[in-house]
Amino acid sequence: MPGWPPLRWTTGTALVLACSLSTAVLPAAAQAAPAAPPDPACKATTGAYQWQLEKKLKLPEDGRMSSDDCVALKKLQTRLKITPVNGAADIKTYRLLLIDEVKKNPNANKRCPAPNYRLTCIDLSRQILWVQKGKKVMFSPIPIRTGRKGLETRTGWQRIYRKNRTFFSTIYDGAPMPYSQFFNGGQALHGTYHDLFSSGSGGCINMYLKDAERLYKYLKVGARLYIFGRKPTRAVQTSEAHDDQLIAEAFGAQGIPEAGPPGR
Repeated sequence: MPGWPPLRWTTGTALVLACSLSTAVLPAAAQAAPAAPPDPACKATTGAYQWQLEKKLKLPEDGRMSSDDCVALKKLQTRLKITPVNGAADIKTYRLLLIDEVKKNPNANKRCPAPNYRLTCIDLSRQILWVQKGKKVMFSPIPIRTGRKGLETRTGWQRIYRKNRTFFSTIYDGAPMPYSQFFNGGQALHGTYHDLFSSGSGGCINMYLKDAERLYKYLKVGARLYIFGRKPTRAVQTSEAHDDQLIAEAFGAQGIPEAGPPGR
């Protein structure tokens, strides 16, 4: 304006102008985008592991499925390559998340020995298997299913003494045991075509077919195993329950039947 001194640019002037601009009304295109609408494809209802997954994903912990919960769970299932991607707060999603959390250091509790040769560690408490050499993980943790009550998987030091790519049980009605690696009597590491997250085996260590094939190719006759822990028979229902218990004890949870042909 007439009579006003010329504007001299200083650091302070620039700061004032910047602060002024920050309070101005921005064009519609520059304003923050509105929140995304709820995903109409999320139809999941409250699941058995709702509260635990809400806590893990830092969602509001109310134990009830919401649209936000469902969207977050679908993203998690996509990241972990869990199928189906349905947003369900189920045992499969929870267990695979816990395994993902420990994949870099499954032996943090040092319950499995760490010799300078490859050792397959089978943790019955957490229902996971991995291979390590010293402190280095050579075969990342995978989910397993071990013997149910009365037909427990035998613990301690074991050694693979026989391998059969295609095998059928001679005890349990010819049940298929693909990629079998026997370590103690009729007990073996092998793949299963059945649900890995319910009930239990007849003593064998079951795993996904793809994992059983990879492990079959990785281990040789004479490979050492160390089986430890104890598979509980009842799910912990308290909020103080430890992940190690929850990951295993769902096999004995209410509503999960001891169903299916035995010995798998």
